[in-house]
Amino acid sequence: MVKDLTTGSPAKRIVLFTIPMMLGNLFQQLYNMADTLIVGRTIGVQALAAVGCTGSIIWLIIGLAQTITYGFSLVTAQHFGAHDDTCVRRSFATSLLISMVLAFFLTLLSVPMTKTILQWMHTPPEILGQAQGYLVVMFGGIAASVLFNLFFNMIRALGDGKTPLLFLGITCLLNIVLDFLFILWFKMGVIGAGLATVVSQAVSSILCIFYIKRKLPGLQLKKEDWRITPQDVKVHLKVGLPVGFQNSVIVIGALALQIAFNQLGAQAVTAYTVQAKIGSFATLPLNAFGTSMATYTAQNYGACNLERIRRGVRQCMAMTIPLAVLLSITIILAGRPLAWIFLGSGEEAVFALVQKYLRMVCPFYFGLQALLVYRGVLQGLGKGLVPTIAGVMELIGRFVGALVLAKIYGFAGACIAEPAAWLGAAVSVLVSYYCTMRELRWRMQVGKNAVLLLPGNTAESTEEMIAAEERNSHEKVPDSETIEGEEYIVCYENTEEYISDIETI
Repeated sequence: MVKDLTTGSPAKRIVLFTIPMMLGNLFQQLYNMADTLIVGRTIGVQALAAVGCTGSIIWLIIGLAQTITYGFSLVTAQHFGAHDDTCVRRSFATSLLISMVLAFFLTLLSVPMTKTILQWMHTPPEILGQAQGYLVVMFGGIAASVLFNLFFNMIRALGDGKTPLLFLGITCLLNIVLDFLFILWFKMGVIGAGLATVVSQAVSSILCIFYIKRKLPGLQLKKEDWRITPQDVKVHLKVGLPVGFQNSVIVIGALALQIAFNQLGAQAVTAYTVQAKIGSFATLPLNAFGTSMATYTAQNYGACNLERIRRGVRQCMAMTIPLAVLLSITIILAGRPLAWIFLGSGEEAVFALVQKYLRMVCPFYFGLQALLVYRGVLQGLGKGLVPTIAGVMELIGRFVGALVLAKIYGFAGACIAEPAAWLGAAVSVLVSYYCTMRELRWRMQVGKNAVLLLPGNTAESTEEMIAAEERNSHEKVPDSETIEGEEYIVCYENTEEYISDIETI
């Protein structure tokens, strides 16, 4: 169900939007974990290490496309908050076109490079062949992954957190069934695990298309919505590319850590793989709040309501700080039982390494919590540069751990890199948030007939926007602002001036 996040209690709206998103992230982690769990239990530790060592490179390439689609959805959310239906549809059409072109070129470039990439990462020879087979299948299915993520990000942009949860649940269950079918029945090994993921995402993408056609008129594209201009593409890339680049910078740092663990041997690789799965579950509530705040902020920014954004941030932080502390304590105490789920018995050396990692990293979840919330807010405001800088801070922290500390202190040195990256990045986004809000507050003025001009608005949608603003005027709105020749937020004294300015864009 489509929901407007610009009205009602901020805390209540955020929580109600976050809960299905958190459950959706849980399903997403389950289907990501299914490969690891089933491979480790049915094929063996080497196969588990083969799948695990590909995680960073998969997230670098496939995650790049996925996070870019997430950035596109923030543009859509801004138009939805501004009640501009025409621009919502055009944003969706533009996002779909760019995403398919991106998927095509990523597939074309990545598939032939799999073995070379793994060799660059110093992948142990005993797992190189299995890792290569798994990567080829995953890279071959990039289009399915991109479409799936684009559709549920767009549905979320309209404030609907429950429907993506349904589709993620279907994807998870189908992935698990196909894992058993391909691995145990057809004896396809790690290649079967990759194929199960790709097929489940493709099926869910098709279901999303049927749902949009039947239930979401706001995303049902018309012929005129495909009249995409270079300006439309530029607007979406201006938001999407920094989000994707930020993800790439973070993952490059993770790759550096993966290389460091690869050089420490197969046991270290397995321990790093297991803790990554445990950590992904532990932090999914924090990730869900961060993603929720991006959509919440984008809609309220589109509605010219900065005060509501500030209230939402304060209330979200009040909820997530205690949550981060609770998660830290829980994971430290439950580290060994959780590791047993993936390893079974008889791997005492790996158990010890997993527990060591968790005890060194989990106490710093509070830094990760602050990073995710404030980074999400800045992304919702369309401020892509600072989150990218924060990503560079994370990159530096991980490179220091991989290239320096791991050489000196071994496994423990590599572990220190993660919390160092979180804390450095959190400081940068926190400072930027307060500077950005101070600047926007300074630009605020009372304007009864003011409207929000977002990138992509057209003369065709002017009447819709004016009518919406007349129904829902706000006490405070942003002042005029021109950035690099593009007007993002403009206040107008009257309707005629607004129409005239729209027609010049």
